[in-house]
Amino acid sequence: MTGPHGAAFTGRVGWGSRPAVVVIDLVRAYTDPAGPFGLPDSGPAVAATAELVAAARAGEYPVAWTVVRYAPDLADGGLFVRKVPALAAFAEGAPGGWGELTLEPAPGEPIVVKQYASAFFGTSLASTLHGAGVDTVVLAGVSTSGCVRATAMDALNSGFRPQVVRDACADRTPALHENNLADVDAKYADVVDLAEALAHL
Repeated sequence: MTGPHGAAFTGRVGWGSRPAVVVIDLVRAYTDPAGPFGLPDSGPAVAATAELVAAARAGEYPVAWTVVRYAPDLADGGLFVRKVPALAAFAEGAPGGWGELTLEPAPGEPIVVKQYASAFFGTSLASTLHGAGVDTVVLAGVSTSGCVRATAMDALNSGFRPQVVRDACADRTPALHENNLADVDAKYADVVDLAEALAHL
């Protein structure tokens, strides 16, 4: 089975010896249907992410969380906030509390603040994970076509083995979700199901 991209794209990065779960932007803006980025059905992805986080904690593997946050005047948002004006919902002091995490981090679990799609771009995430001896990042969160995809690509670029958990991500339509998973699996990461990820954690 070569998949839609052909035989050139059949490699696997596999699992290393020390995974970490990275939960990407799982905040109310996406998980509340009334949010500025509200997804039609984020419930299953939230539940699957909760299982991943619980398994990582039980195995004493690191868990990191990401959120998007901007200065009140969006001065640190660059061209991204011009391209996607609704990102203003993540400015400090913006009404609605849309940047609040949907699941609760445990004490000591880092919350990485980012301004762009990738959790690695302009943040301390790579240094934090390398310092903890992590070689594999298990990615969950939203949206599949946006911040999850960008983070998977930069995880590979940063020397980690990215594992994108199909069941723990969500997007605006099933087609967007599936098409981006196929592309990511061909080029940047291994797309795995929840059961496989839980077995490794």
